[in-house]
Formats: sequence, C-alpha cells, structure tokens
Amino acid sequence: MSTPIPRLRAALLVVAVLLIALNLRPAVVAVSPLVAQIRADLGISSAVAGLVTTLPVLCFGLLAPVAGRLARRIGLETTLLAALLVLTTGILLRLAPSLAALLAGSLLAGVAIAIGNTLMPVVVKRDFPHRTGLMTGAYSTMISGGGALSAAVMVPIEQATGLGWRPALALWAIGAGLAILLWSPWVLAARREAAANPTAVRAAPVRGLWRSPLAWQVTLFMGLQSLQFYSFTAWAPTLFVERGRTPSEAGLLLGLTGVASLVTSALTPVLATRRPSQFHLVAALIGLWVVGYLGLLLAPDASAPLWMAVIGLGQGVGISLALTLITLRSPDAAHTSELSGMAQGVGYVLAAGGPFVLGAVRDLTGGWTWPIVGLLVCLVPLAVAGTGAARDRHVGAQVAYAR
Repeated sequence: MSTPIPRLRAALLVVAVLLIALNLRPAVVAVSPLVAQIRADLGISSAVAGLVTTLPVLCFGLLAPVAGRLARRIGLETTLLAALLVLTTGILLRLAPSLAALLAGSLLAGVAIAIGNTLMPVVVKRDFPHRTGLMTGAYSTMISGGGALSAAVMVPIEQATGLGWRPALALWAIGAGLAILLWSPWVLAARREAAANPTAVRAAPVRGLWRSPLAWQVTLFMGLQSLQFYSFTAWAPTLFVERGRTPSEAGLLLGLTGVASLVTSALTPVLATRRPSQFHLVAALIGLWVVGYLGLLLAPDASAPLWMAVIGLGQGVGISLALTLITLRSPDAAHTSELSGMAQGVGYVLAAGGPFVLGAVRDLTGGWTWPIVGLLVCLVPLAVAGTGAARDRHVGAQVAYAR
C-alpha cells in the first residue's frame, strides 16, 4: 500500500481507519459515568476508582514506543489487527465479577489502544500524504465521537437494560469486533504484497530523536493536553453528582463535552495545515479551557452545560492539534512513527497520573475547587510547550544536526 491507492480501495481504507479510531476511547471513557455504581458495588475509594481510568492511560504511554517496533517486525496492518483482538478481549474480561478482572480488562484495553493511538498517524502519513489535515481531522473526530457517545449513553443503557454496569461496558466489544472484520482484508492484502515483494527494504528506525528540542515540545504538548482530558473526563460526572445532579444528568453533561469536541476535532487539523505556524490554535485551546474551568468555579450550576460545551471545544482542539503536530513536524512516515511513539509514550505516562492525583486531591480537600485550580495551573506549561511545538520546523532536520 505504499503505491497510490485506487479510489474505491482508498474509500474502503478510510472507512476501516475511521472505525478503528471510533474504538480508541469508549473502553476507557465509558467507565467515568459509571464510577458511582462501580465504587458502591466494589466498595473502593475515589483514588482506587481513579486507578481504573489511570491504568489504560498509563498503558498508552508505556506501550506507545513499542508499537512502532512491533509494526516494523510484523507489519503495520497485522499489528493493528492484533491490537483490536486484545481490545475485544479486555472489554469482555471486565464481565467477570471482581476488581481484579476490571483492572485486568482495563489494562488490556489500554495496551490495545496504545498501539492504535501510535499507529494511526503513521497510516495517515503513509497512505494519505496529501490529505493529512483532512484525514487527521476525520479520525480525531471519530476518536472524540467515540468518547462522547460512550459518555452520553452508558448510564441510560445501564438503567434501561437493568443488566448492571459490567454488561453495559461489555457492549463496546461489538464495535471492536466490527472493526476486526473490516480491517482483516487489509491485513491479507499486506501479506500478499509482502509475499510478492520479499526483497522490499524496510525503513530504518530514526536515531537521535530524543535529543531534539522540537520533539520534546511536541511530546509535552501531547502529554499535558492529555492530562487535562483524562483528569477532567474521569471525575466530571462525580463532580456533578456530588453537586446534586443524577448520574444520568452527569453522564449527559460529560457527553456534551464530547459532542462539542467533534466540531473542533474536525476543523482544527484542516486549519492547522493552512498556516506554517499553529500558534493561533494553541492560543485558542488555552483560552477555551480557562473560560470553561473558571465558569465551573464561579457559576457551576445553571450554566454548567455552557461551561462543559466550552471545555469540550477545547478538548477537540487539544487532541486533534496534538496528533496533527506529530505529522506536521515529521518529514516522512518513519519520523512520524518514531515521533508518535515518543510523544504518546512520554505524553500518556505524564497524563496517567492525572485522574489518580485529582481523585486524591478531592479526597484530601473534600471538594472540587482545588482540583479545578490545579487544572488551570497546568495550562501554563501546556502553553509554553505548545508555543514551541507550533513552529514551522521538522524534527528530522534537528535530529540530523544533533548527530
């Protein structure tokens, strides 16, 4: 698939890629609206409940650097198929009635999503080199859409079916299974191509990327915006429940952020590719989150839907801009793979502590004022990293110079 793809095959590839992207958040985000039921059922603290969300994000980081190496060894298509199979297994494992099974299933889901997160930009850079903005916007919209859908429907599904939170979480295995079916033909096609070209030279791994200041700026931007997303997403429903709303209402409010993020997820990559620098989008991201968080602090009740929508717009800018910067700052697919592994590896490890720390601060202070203030303070280093990452440069030039 390194040669130009005919239109029909390209269309089918787009559908398959977008369906994979749709499955890269529900296994994690769907837990948040059900935290109250999970805590009551298992008798766990806020900090332990935060661990259920933290574990997958930690996997996003620890496994991201491995994804590129695995793809070089067994092939990009095969690696993504294996990730989907592991994701399905992890989702179904959480049906078992124990905290250990919940944590193990979340761990497997995190491993699978880590691989998908890392390799999606590589697929875009390799197969859609002249449509990177459009495709990044499309698949990041699907990522946000999957998160929004899972946040909005989990409590209504759990209440309507009466089956409990475990079967409700397990329903997301259906989407992962469908992705397996649609992606399998591309695995077979890649194997046939490899068999027909046994002497094809594989791209050599990029060296010296960890010495690139620009690569570190992209990495920190990815990590700090992810910290904001996962910290807030993990605890927003609990915040609203403790302020008197029902779990269903709290889930819908979280879903509102996801719906709002769809708009900016689609537009941000397209806007990012129209200018050499992306500083204007970094500024928009910071502004949206400042307004949203201050709104929750100062007028948290009647205006909550407005603030959640504003925060959601910021979330869409954050994730889609972070993914776009990985491709824009990379001169080719090999650099994209390595930068994606570095940015998502270090970045998600940084983000993984967010839900746990936020839950611990809430337990310590007995409220949500200081956790939100903490999120506001973390916007300062995010702005600094984003300013550097937004410059019109390539990591490849810096890496070559570093040697």
